[in-house]
Amino acid sequence: MTTESLPFPGLAGVPVAEAPQNRKEFTSDQEVRWCPGCGDYAVLAAVQGFLPDLGLKRENIVFVSGIGCSSRFPYYLDTFGMHSIHGRAPAIATGLATSRGDLSVWVVTGDGDALSIGGNHLIHALRRNVNMTILLFNNRIYGLTKGQYSPTSELGKVTKSTPMGSLDNPFNPVSLALGAEGTFVARTIDSDRRHLTSVLSAAAAHRGTALVEIFQNCPIFNDGAFDAIKDPETKQTAIIPLVHGEPIRFGNDGAKGVVRDPATGTVRVVDVADVGEEELLVHDAHAADPTTAFALSRLTDAGYLNQAPIGIFRQVEQSTYDDLAREQIRTARGEGDDVGNPLTGLLNSGDTWTVV
Repeated sequence: MTTESLPFPGLAGVPVAEAPQNRKEFTSDQEVRWCPGCGDYAVLAAVQGFLPDLGLKRENIVFVSGIGCSSRFPYYLDTFGMHSIHGRAPAIATGLATSRGDLSVWVVTGDGDALSIGGNHLIHALRRNVNMTILLFNNRIYGLTKGQYSPTSELGKVTKSTPMGSLDNPFNPVSLALGAEGTFVARTIDSDRRHLTSVLSAAAAHRGTALVEIFQNCPIFNDGAFDAIKDPETKQTAIIPLVHGEPIRFGNDGAKGVVRDPATGTVRVVDVADVGEEELLVHDAHAADPTTAFALSRLTDAGYLNQAPIGIFRQVEQSTYDDLAREQIRTARGEGDDVGNPLTGLLNSGDTWTVV
């Protein structure tokens, strides 16, 4: 079967389901075991509801996770999956995506799993642009091991492992991904079902590595970490929505906006009334150069502690590692070689001789 009828170019080559599917078919029989109120429940519900829209055979969808609360994800989906090694999910997913072009490969990871022990694997998956979708659950804490500070915990964070406050400068996952020149980088929120689903749809449509950071609340060990962007009374001024082709403005009645600072070349938040609408930065997610997207990602940390850009930062087309690897193998085989033996063409190329 082909995928010519699917609106997801990133899934070209993955077999299509023979009949429409529903959420129940993607829900496993395993008991979901997260703490009450965990943001993982909301993300799981969104993913289970979204997967039928892909129109793919369930046996051609694979979820690979590392270690952590979010990494229980494969148990709760009726697809193929693997609860793998701490931090190594991107490496395993790279092997799957490269060897099996007929699979839709997803990685589920957390801020500790992906950015601490798994940091090296993550940046190289992004650099290579392997055809996979990475969901990075960021709750800014180690939840599974009961409340130690993580690579995204804020400076001064008091936890069981930092009783006098963290001394580490935290990673900004979006900045990290853009620094590795990821071709699709986005951020969304666990409790915003509509936005989460729209970002997942765009990520699935992308051919290459798509990283989606999901702000996710941990009600037990880091409750309220994202209250500013979730509270109905504050989220209008806390969320900076990024929509391709539209001026970046936010706040009550769009009173705030983002402009480029001519003195530094970076971006900053202003009152629209002070600068005029014509000065606002128009978001270009398709820009080949990731510089502006990186500058936007820094608004999360550059003194705007209760504000965060949400949306797709970067979405560009680029050759993928797995497509290029498969093409290289086809070249090595030579025309008409046995597809079951990728070494045939290589061994019979150039000068050959027979020993008698």
